[in-house]
Amino acid sequence: MSETATSLIRRLRGRAVGLAAAGTALVLAVPVPATAVVGQSRAAAEPVSVMTYTAKERREALAYWTTARMKAVGKSVDLGPTGPKAKPYRGVALKTVGRLFFVNANGADTWCTATAVKSANRSAVMTAAHCVRRGSSPGNTNTTMVFAPGYGKGKQPYGAFAVRTAASPRAWVNDSTDDVSALVVDADKKGRKLTDVVGGQAIAFNRAVGGTVSALGYSATRPQRGEELLRCVGKAKKENGMQAIPCDMTGGSSGGPWLADFDTTTGKGVLVSVNGSLDALTPTKMYGEVLGATAKKVYNRAQKG
Repeated sequence: MSETATSLIRRLRGRAVGLAAAGTALVLAVPVPATAVVGQSRAAAEPVSVMTYTAKERREALAYWTTARMKAVGKSVDLGPTGPKAKPYRGVALKTVGRLFFVNANGADTWCTATAVKSANRSAVMTAAHCVRRGSSPGNTNTTMVFAPGYGKGKQPYGAFAVRTAASPRAWVNDSTDDVSALVVDADKKGRKLTDVVGGQAIAFNRAVGGTVSALGYSATRPQRGEELLRCVGKAKKENGMQAIPCDMTGGSSGGPWLADFDTTTGKGVLVSVNGSLDALTPTKMYGEVLGATAKKVYNRAQKG
């Protein structure tokens, strides 16, 4: 990545720290002692770092994130008007995409966006690594995390799923690179696994960058303020080692899927990246990782969990 692109992304991530304290997030906040972290003592060569939340923590997370609290966190921040590139998603109900609610390392309620994907355990969810933990800060992690697929305007049509484990690249943990994570969620209150309830998007690794991509996310821009799914559509281009599309979604959209071959009549596509970072304080581009060998290891670790 060029020095210019790196500085822009760092600047955006620095801005997002402030947004996190206000109630939404592209990244995490200041370091605090970690809770429920495993795998930190593994050899540095291990490419994937995994956090695990205890059964007690998962029960507490579901109890914590009431409908009222989910709606309140969106009201706590206003990141300016929506668009013109981002527009409300219009199409068949998109059951696989939802809001990922959590308490960040600064103790603030916040959210990102995440996507149920096809997996061996029928329980895997893809998002951005910075929605799970702060880069280059191994002890700075999120807690109280639940995934609400199909969320819209205060409604959780498929309920909420507690996050059991979160796998991230060790490159993110140590060096803030490879901004992608794979989560494993518990079954719902009826004992049903996630993709048995909402289905799962296909996911592709080592796919050539290009073609039309739909990026989706619960941006904190108004009037939606996280309560409605937004969508950007554009041609993906490789840029400075990442891929980019025209998009002006901001905080809260982080981790949302980039879907190639997306059909609004079926709600199906192929996940080729996730919303990672923006090009400037007034965004015109969204950047996402090119999903390669490291991302595949992260996903495989999750789908076997």
